[in-house]
Amino acid sequence: MKVLIVGGGGREHAIAWKVAQSPKVDKIYCAPGNGGIAECAECVNIGAMEFEKLAAFAKEKGIDLTIVGMDDPLVGGIVDVFEKEGLRVFGPRKNAAILEGSKAFSKDLMKKYDIPTAAYETFDTPEQALAYLETAKMPIVLKADGLALGKGVLICSTLEEAKAGVKTLMMDKQFGSAGDEIVIEEFMTGREVSVLSFVDGNTIKIMTSAQDHKRAKDGDQGLNTGGMGTFSPSPFYTEEVDQFCREHVYQKTIDAMKAEGRTFKGIIFFGLMLTEEGPKVLEYNARFGDPETQVVLPRMKNDIVEVFEACVDGTLDQIELEFDDNAAVCVVLASDGYPEHYEKGFEITGFEAFKGKDDYFVFHAGTKLDDKGRIHTNGGRVLGVTATGSDLKEARKKAYEATEWLSFENKYMRHDIGKAIDEMIG
Repeated sequence: MKVLIVGGGGREHAIAWKVAQSPKVDKIYCAPGNGGIAECAECVNIGAMEFEKLAAFAKEKGIDLTIVGMDDPLVGGIVDVFEKEGLRVFGPRKNAAILEGSKAFSKDLMKKYDIPTAAYETFDTPEQALAYLETAKMPIVLKADGLALGKGVLICSTLEEAKAGVKTLMMDKQFGSAGDEIVIEEFMTGREVSVLSFVDGNTIKIMTSAQDHKRAKDGDQGLNTGGMGTFSPSPFYTEEVDQFCREHVYQKTIDAMKAEGRTFKGIIFFGLMLTEEGPKVLEYNARFGDPETQVVLPRMKNDIVEVFEACVDGTLDQIELEFDDNAAVCVVLASDGYPEHYEKGFEITGFEAFKGKDDYFVFHAGTKLDDKGRIHTNGGRVLGVTATGSDLKEARKKAYEATEWLSFENKYMRHDIGKAIDEMIG
């Protein structure tokens, strides 16, 4: 079969790499792709938001299944466009992708269906938000309602910071229309855990857990980014936590969406906070997380194409997900200055060190292939260096070892991905 993947980041490279392992697949296309994806797929110069062009390409090439990796096209309605053209596509329709597309919608859904989450209020004018803050307890969390590249969440310690945050989101429009409405919610404390799942509208199957590191600098300092590294599994995602979430979060979310006339098929990413009062939902994403995908898929035993098709066909109840009893760590190599100002266009060397090693991976996030076959930096997050090991300690050691194999000017990374867990394990 022929597969088209929509997107061009590290997540899409991991998906393409996993899809390429399926004996069902003869040909993979990726639009727009990147320098690394080009090794396992034919990259097509069509943007992820060019729905009509993508659908026309899929029909022209006889694509059997399209996999949408990114949030923007899903929230924008790419699945609806493809389905209207009679094309098979994996991902939620526009009316279901709102689960990620609107923080206010998802918070209201959780409130209505008694799914545990932080207390909150929503505001569509800065005046209302500022008045509310005068009586609110600090610290507090401000969230842009719409998509903001994973960066539209501000944790404010003081009233002054919170007021400045309202200005940033709603008045200065740092994240554009995403800040037209904001959610202000209570600050929760506890361990964060990411849990990915496959959904076919009725059935939900949970993947292995992971934990992301969002801040740009060591010690969780600096600005929020799209993710500087991750590990899987999380030692904090215990059987008790899993049982609680299966009872109070996962299936309830699927049933709630169906009850609202928004049947969800695709991936739901559950961002959880393990509070003293029990697990609570921080956020939903309507697609694979990035860089969580880069540690979850290398541990997955299943033929991922079979799972995608089961979600589309509503037969996910017949699939048993299996994951290796090991661990994975991903360290993101970024351009120094990310997420604000950085240079790109530098040649990257050292990829040959990964050849023939089945426990080391390098997933391209922001790279470009030139006409001489050389790879250059082409973004803030450049590469995701992943390694697997018998446990987190071994996987972390191997991942950091592998970061030294790659060289490019202005290379930057955090040096403490999974460090706290490493020390805990001893």
